[in-house]
Amino acid sequence: MQRHLGGSSPIRALTGRRKWRFGRIPLVTLVLLLAAGLIWSAYVLTLINRAETTYPMNKADAGIILGMAMWGDEPSPGLKERLDYGLKLYKQGVFSHFIVTGGLDKPGYSYTEGQGMRNYLIARGVPDSAVAVENEATSTYENLLYSSEIMQHKGWSTAVVITHTFHGRRALEIADELGYSNPELGLTDSRTMSMAKYKTREILAYTKWKLQQVL
Repeated sequence: MQRHLGGSSPIRALTGRRKWRFGRIPLVTLVLLLAAGLIWSAYVLTLINRAETTYPMNKADAGIILGMAMWGDEPSPGLKERLDYGLKLYKQGVFSHFIVTGGLDKPGYSYTEGQGMRNYLIARGVPDSAVAVENEATSTYENLLYSSEIMQHKGWSTAVVITHTFHGRRALEIADELGYSNPELGLTDSRTMSMAKYKTREILAYTKWKLQQVL
């Protein structure tokens, strides 16, 4: 009976090479997915950074201030930035009515985002009759969907969407998707929020929005 002397079995060596080759497939797939994710994130960040306030801005029926977190009974610093910018445009005569939109952040809070924004504007001299409140929205899509329903009810046809610069691209795309007539953007930068945090969140939110369009 003849024995194979010395070295490893050719069959074992071949099997080992096959295992190594097939074992590489998940690793290569992971690397490709990571690379694609980085490229996509860089692309979305470019889109986010390119969002700009409409110029020149035409006179509109309403300024829609998109909701953001309440801090108890008061708008958060970020939401105050949107409100103050909206007030600036209102005083410049860009629009004659506000729509403030956003639901309840926490069960124990006294006011929804919409109600908190209304209180803030009225305390700064805006007539109650000039502020339409939307109290149910929990997302940017719902902010703009429910605001469009208010506009239809009021007979308003044009709007300036007011939010932060990092949020403008997605807000404009959603407004277009919902059939807004030539929606304009009023965008403000933030001095109170971490842009690394909020732009990262916005990349994820924009990606989710695009997937929802496709699926």
